[in-house]
This record gives sequence, C-alpha cells and structure tokens, in this order.
Amino acid sequence: QVQLQESGPGLVKPAQTLSLTCTVSGGSITTNYYYWTWIRQPPEKGLEWMGAIHNSGNTYYNPSHKSRTSISRDTSKNQFTLQLSSVTPEDTAVYYCVRARTTIVTWDYWGQGTQVTVSS
Repeated sequence: QVQLQESGPGLVKPAQTLSLTCTVSGGSITTNYYYWTWIRQPPEKGLEWMGAIHNSGNTYYNPSHKSRTSISRDTSKNQFTLQLSSVTPEDTAVYYCVRARTTIVTWDYWGQGTQVTVSS
C-alpha cells in the first residue's frame, strides 16, 4: 500500500517561497511508470494541478504558474518537493501530493493534504 505524507510550514509570508515535501512509503518514486504530483485546492474552489515529476526525473508544470514553480526529488529519501516562489494570498490552499499512474492525470493515491496560508 502506497502512502504519501505532506510536510512543511502552514504559514508563509507574501513574497516568500513556499516549500513542501512529500514523503512516499510503500513504493519507490523511481519505479516505472508514475508521475509524482502536486495538486492544490484554494478555499471554495476546485482542484488545481500544479505539476509533476516523472519517475525518470522529467518535470511538468502548470503553465499558469510555471515561472514560479519547481518540483524536485531526493531519491535517497524517497521524497519529492514543491517550491512555489513569490507567493501571494491567492496561493492559500490545501496542498496535496498525489501519485499518478501511467498518465499524468490518472491519480490513484493521495496524501491527506496540508493547509498553507499566505499572510503577513
């Protein structure tokens, strides 16, 4: 059973960089064919796909946030990380790390989510 767990600060100041880590257990992030994904849900809004890192190490980003987003991984720790720079209150959301199987949008395992609030 694959499990994903998000970690990181719950409060970030405007203009700073949001950094979240997802720790994966029960499976390796280098195993074919998976995309390790970040998705967020702002208050009273729908899900928004932020980006993903493939088991090969290739990265994919939502064009709306590409200039501010970076996804990386630490294979020795079986973790992947989201960094979102120059945050504003509009980046306030519940952030989920998710596994996608075979295609980038076939989401099968989710973390519990972590609330991130951007406020001074």
